[in-house]
Amino acid sequence: MAGDVAGKDLLHLQCHFGMDTLNWARLGARVTGVDFSPVAIARARDLAEKAGLVADFVVADTQRLPDSLAAGFDVVVATYGVLSWIADVDAWMRGAARALRPGGRLVLVDIHPAFQTVLSFEPFVADWPYGGGEAQYVALTGTYADPSVVTAPRQTVQFPYSVGEIVTAAALAGLTVERLAEHTETESDGRHILPRGADGLYRFPFSDTYLPIMYSLRAVAPRTSKAGG
Repeated sequence: MAGDVAGKDLLHLQCHFGMDTLNWARLGARVTGVDFSPVAIARARDLAEKAGLVADFVVADTQRLPDSLAAGFDVVVATYGVLSWIADVDAWMRGAARALRPGGRLVLVDIHPAFQTVLSFEPFVADWPYGGGEAQYVALTGTYADPSVVTAPRQTVQFPYSVGEIVTAAALAGLTVERLAEHTETESDGRHILPRGADGLYRFPFSDTYLPIMYSLRAVAPRTSKAGG
């Protein structure tokens, strides 16, 4: 959905320690990664140096991006485990829109809100709100990087948003949604609860069909004026 990024200025929101940011750099983009964690950003800078790649990294809350990033990018990207950590999805979208140059595009790929509601597949248990944005407090005892690792419980706060709320936030930020896709076959389920098929893909069986696991959204900033002003 991002298209050819070679020679483009690309902003990666919630970049963590920069692995995916540097992959965009390998594709020829001039990259900037943003994350609220100083530790993650320090590791991202170290990783870029060791990899011999040029990348800028900024410590910032993606709900309150600094003015220095305004209207500076052709592409803004955010992928996998994004909006569930955001208390104000409207502020997040306004920041993404404001960072884009006229005609620039936002590419967002994330776990589908319907799939977020599911606690377990077998047995099937759904225990999470579909949308609403109300804070949900959860004690986690693992890490997304390796589901086999068990850690001491730590309290987290997450925020559920429906597909409608996400698309509406993009529209209110002044972006035009060009494409919204819901993906029923993925290389990762993002939650580590679905069976993996013989073809290596994950699917969420439901009756005689499949429910979406991921969604992807591409939205474009106005070509004549700055979005999200």
